[in-house]
Amino acid sequence: MARMIKSKKENSILEDSKRNILQIIFSRTMLIMLLIVLQFAYIIARMYAFVEYIPVFLGSELLVVVTMLTVILNSKENPAIKLSWCFLVGIFPIFGSVVYLVVRYDLGYRLQQKRISESEAQSRKYLPVKDEVMEELKEQDMQTYHIADYLNQKAGSVANKNTKVTYFPLGEKQFEEMVKQLESAKEYIFLEYFMIAHGKMWNTILDILIRKAGEGVDVRLLYDGSCSVYLLPYKYPRKLEKLGIKCRMFSPPIPFLSTHYNNRDHRKIMVVDGKVAFTGGVNLCDEYINVNSPCGHWKDVGIMLEGDAVRDFTVMFMQMWIATERKRITELEFPDMSKYLSVQKTPTDAAVTEGIDGYVIPYGDSPVNKENVGEMVYIDILNQAKTYVYIMTPYLILDNEMLTAITFAAKRGVDVRIILPHIPDKKYAFVLAQANYKELLAAGVKVYEYTPGFVHAKIFVSDDERAVVGTVNLDFRSLYWHYECSAYLYRIPVIENIVNDFWDTQEKSERVTLEKIKDIGLLSRMAAYVLKLVAPLM
Repeated sequence: MARMIKSKKENSILEDSKRNILQIIFSRTMLIMLLIVLQFAYIIARMYAFVEYIPVFLGSELLVVVTMLTVILNSKENPAIKLSWCFLVGIFPIFGSVVYLVVRYDLGYRLQQKRISESEAQSRKYLPVKDEVMEELKEQDMQTYHIADYLNQKAGSVANKNTKVTYFPLGEKQFEEMVKQLESAKEYIFLEYFMIAHGKMWNTILDILIRKAGEGVDVRLLYDGSCSVYLLPYKYPRKLEKLGIKCRMFSPPIPFLSTHYNNRDHRKIMVVDGKVAFTGGVNLCDEYINVNSPCGHWKDVGIMLEGDAVRDFTVMFMQMWIATERKRITELEFPDMSKYLSVQKTPTDAAVTEGIDGYVIPYGDSPVNKENVGEMVYIDILNQAKTYVYIMTPYLILDNEMLTAITFAAKRGVDVRIILPHIPDKKYAFVLAQANYKELLAAGVKVYEYTPGFVHAKIFVSDDERAVVGTVNLDFRSLYWHYECSAYLYRIPVIENIVNDFWDTQEKSERVTLEKIKDIGLLSRMAAYVLKLVAPLM
């Protein structure tokens, strides 16, 4: 009997041992070890197959490892951007590594950043914090006070009262008012734009600028250097200088030498005499006023400020203007801005003072300070929203942070609506936008496409209380790479106009559903998978 019990125990131990061995063999740890062995075997096989290229092979592998571990993964960039660089370096070791290192350590880019940083730092004294306004904000709404304080610390922005805001639901409406204000200029005209192209809009404005310069008005134009690639002659500033207009290109491209192509001046600012300032999505090209638009009806919006907040846009313009000086900026050389700011007038007549309640915070966003101000403001609006958030944007190339904020707002019951173009200006951007549809719709976000054409507006509006109108798109370029500007509006009467325009635009749009996205072609889906890997670098 004892022998039988002992035999059963031995069999049980043997079975347990076999079971443990099988668990080890088929465990995840063993699988990983096997894959590592196979990977090394593959590497050795490649080396033997191309024995004469062993130095090149080992060198490229070492370059990949060094670039990924010591540079990319230890940088402070967004994880999506890191992933894109790792993908590029992994697929094209030499090309990807060299391009990354050149872009990251480019001397010209660093000098540009330093000049802009100096300009922004030394101009802060012209925008002192208005303590009484901040105290009022703190009493009215602590969350808005905090975002105002954040914008002051990270972007040098100031919360303003006593500012009237006019909203333009179309570029052509804004253009009419721009012409009117330019004609009234007595002291100075400052223009800073991403795109300028000859046509009805620019030619009309240029004629006024030439005439005003002849009358002694200080006329200055700053435009992004990418215009010189396909819109304007490279030496266009010299031509305008001869006509009496002070003109500069921001970061003019130099073939084979410019590596900071992503860091463009995407701002749209016009200031006249310190009395009015314009911003929004409208560039100085005909499609923005629906003349020869290549994408159907061009839906764009903008705002005009009158009052205290104009000062902020004047300083913003001067910051970039000064940063384009060829000589080094020092504290002694830094020009006095006060003569441009003293012209600014506070609205007093009844036509202007009507409806100037509330707060306006103009702000700039810059890659220099390594703070994604534009994205943080959008995310803050999504997180604060109680009832709704309405968004208009031309692009929807989202990082994980923005996608999470949008979907979480919808999941907690906020009515989140996004209007996008139906006729895109860039096919790849449209494909990437569609790649986000399924996740957004599943979370409860309502997505619409503007069927008459292209939406270029950049709007966030929420709860009838707060809105942002400016130049910041929902894509990596705007959120991470470009120099941008916007105005944060809180409890301003014009917010009602923005909401009404959103509803009017939605009525002309087609709602996207889960059924409809099934019609997206296989080729577009496959393209989206590939493009997502490199979207942060595009």
